[in-house]
Amino acid sequence: MQQHLGERLRVNWRFFPLEQVNSAEGPEWKLWEQPDSHRSRGRPAFQAAIAARRQGDAAFERFHFALLRARHEENKDHGRRKVLLEVAEQVGLDRERFERDLDDRSLLPQIGEDYEQGRNVVGAFGTPTFVFPNGEAAYLKLLPPPPPSETMSVFEQFVSLGRERPYVLELKRPQRPDPAT
Repeated sequence: MQQHLGERLRVNWRFFPLEQVNSAEGPEWKLWEQPDSHRSRGRPAFQAAIAARRQGDAAFERFHFALLRARHEENKDHGRRKVLLEVAEQVGLDRERFERDLDDRSLLPQIGEDYEQGRNVVGAFGTPTFVFPNGEAAYLKLLPPPPPSETMSVFEQFVSLGRERPYVLELKRPQRPDPAT
């Protein structure tokens, strides 16, 4: 998408932990304030993304997309330190610096800041939520991804709908029951 649209598309990745959204602990519980012993599905990946971003935007982009591939195409557990280190090494990050930043708890509030902005300013409830230059925001879920020949068309239609038609609040397809069940 970025290659095709170039400067017309600017992506500013933010952290929005679904673990926080779906927590049964109540609003006072904060994922980013939990001790290291807390087993989290997503926080290690967020911490790793922050560590990668500290090595520059290009390093972050490489890490981000490699981690997404590891998670969604290779079914690797992005909550495991070993996987995060493998991905960092694979994309050429400075391993010593990456590990130091990965362990730096002072960076965790950034997760909370992004979450609070998404929740309270944008009204986000899930990912991915796209925020357009005019301030409109829209959530999009695709499953399965569109065929490559349709990707740009689908994206352009989504942008048009999300950015230019704020009165469209929801478009959702009902899921037919699986006949095998």
